[in-house]
Amino acid sequence: MNSTALFSEKSPLKLFFLASIPGAVSMLASALYQTIDGVFVGRFLGATAFAAVNLAMPFVIINFSLADLIGVGSAVPISICLGKKQEKEANNIFTCACLMIVGAGILIGGILFVIAPLLIQLMGAEGEFANLAVQYIRVYAICSPVTTIVFAMDNFLRICGIIRGSMYLNILMSVLSAVLEFLFLGVFRWGIWAAALATCSGMLICAFLALIPFVKKNTVLRFCKPHFHVGMIRQIIACGSPNFLNNIAGRITSILMNVILVRLGGETAVSVYGILMYADGFIQPLLYGMCDSLQPAVGYNWGAGKFSRVRAIEKCCFVASGIISLLAVVVLALFPEQITVLFMADSGKEVMTLAVGALQLFSLTYITRWFSFAMQSYMLAIEKPLFASIISVSTALIFPVLLVVILWPLGLTGIWLNFAGTAALAAVLSLAILLKLRRELLKPDLQ
Repeated sequence: MNSTALFSEKSPLKLFFLASIPGAVSMLASALYQTIDGVFVGRFLGATAFAAVNLAMPFVIINFSLADLIGVGSAVPISICLGKKQEKEANNIFTCACLMIVGAGILIGGILFVIAPLLIQLMGAEGEFANLAVQYIRVYAICSPVTTIVFAMDNFLRICGIIRGSMYLNILMSVLSAVLEFLFLGVFRWGIWAAALATCSGMLICAFLALIPFVKKNTVLRFCKPHFHVGMIRQIIACGSPNFLNNIAGRITSILMNVILVRLGGETAVSVYGILMYADGFIQPLLYGMCDSLQPAVGYNWGAGKFSRVRAIEKCCFVASGIISLLAVVVLALFPEQITVLFMADSGKEVMTLAVGALQLFSLTYITRWFSFAMQSYMLAIEKPLFASIISVSTALIFPVLLVVILWPLGLTGIWLNFAGTAALAAVLSLAILLKLRRELLKPDLQ
């Protein structure tokens, strides 16, 4: 579908369903694979490997964080430039962003490969537990230059109106990764490194497929002779900072949590924390996919001065985020045993009790989490990265660390309650920002 007509002419409600449902399905496919990944590792390789994946995962996500900064950071100004009819500048940002992502993949991947053993050692892991975590990280590090661009291409496809194509590509990536991981672990009986290789292989194939429309020049965005300039790079960094800071701050928090959990409860506590992260990894992508898929439309209309249309689109986003989050509360609170068994089929009574209690406390997170999530996406889409960054860093690092100290006397219970407390504080902060910007957000259309 022509992106200009889609973003500027479709009714906000129709636009919401046309864009958000494929976006949510795309992220759901990714989340399902992440869940399957945990199940495969836990069942084929055992509890130590499952714990090692969870210990290594923060560093894997950090590996993608710089590419994510560039991808998301470029998508916002590209959408706004297209809304202002500045196609030449949009194409230049697109081309430069792709080159920057490949360069970042080489740099960060190389550094991570070298320092992986030291990082895991600093986490307090030893022996086989540490060795498995290092293997997992290093495969992602080696593949980084050719895999990290896949997430940015997803954003660029949606900007060009190839929304269903983006959805199908994400589904294909998840299916490929799952099939390859089953073959590598279940049939060939390879080690934990093969779980990472399966994911990277799926990403690599889909990254090349995503490039085809742009190489054929069948899209609004096209490759051109790159012209790097300070203003563009500064703009990309500013707009990508909220997601980048969220990734980095969130991983720092996860590392801190893992260090505490290793000392409070060993591998068992790390595994239970991993279950919570897998549950969150199923819910959050739905919210992210829905909100993120609307950012090109919001940015386009903001650039075109159609502010009432921006408000109508965001209203749909906030309402839908709230509904999904409340459904998540119900599922997590009512079915904790089933969720636990999915990842730890042979868990004993003590582990089951710990995991069930953790999931029930974790479910409280989504009573308020949706509001700050939608607000952060809103701020990013209208090129207000400072406020999006404040919400991001507060949610991912400041509030969790503060609550670690406050809830420390509660031990592991305090760790599980940390998520709900963080979400509540983030919602209050987001409401304060919304009230501060109320006058600007309610301004009339330019035409």
